[in-house]
Amino acid sequence: MVGSALFALGSAPGFGQLAGADVVNLCYFIGAWFFTGAGFIQLVRSGPPAELEASLPGSATRAEWLSAATQSVGTILFNISTTSALFAQTVAGERHLVWSPDAGGSIAFLISGAVAFVAYSRSSGSGLDIRDRDWWSVLVNWVGCVAFGVSAVGAFVTEDGVTADAVAATAGTFVGALCFFVASAVVLPGARHR
Repeated sequence: MVGSALFALGSAPGFGQLAGADVVNLCYFIGAWFFTGAGFIQLVRSGPPAELEASLPGSATRAEWLSAATQSVGTILFNISTTSALFAQTVAGERHLVWSPDAGGSIAFLISGAVAFVAYSRSSGSGLDIRDRDWWSVLVNWVGCVAFGVSAVGAFVTEDGVTADAVAATAGTFVGALCFFVASAVVLPGARHR
């Protein structure tokens, strides 16, 4: 939730103009490390390797692990992107060290979000259950993954250093971050008892 909040802050309407690009990039840099920490925790909690090997092919455990592992790869790519954004001084640097890992991370998030639907279906034994907080978390997380994908497409840097669609890049990041925040909040242990 902390990483999501920092990404939302960095992409909030008007924040970049008020605080400047360096502060925005710092918000993303710090937020990405929180995303990576959360991704690692999810990967560890998705099951130890011995449990994975013992689980049946097509089981919820394997799908949960695959979703968490793919998400973790995405978070590491975001770490590369956000770190590079702090130092990139050339168009080539922005294209290859900032945008490329950002796009790769967004693709990993899309794959992870799709596999999360499989994991949910296998663990719940049913499809859509609008009363289930886990279902809402998976669904809202998916919307966030799509929004980050839109952001990556908008953030493409052309050969002359122009961002393809800065509005889509910023709005996609903002919507995605809010979705990831909500998806995490609805499955907090305290939220289950309300």
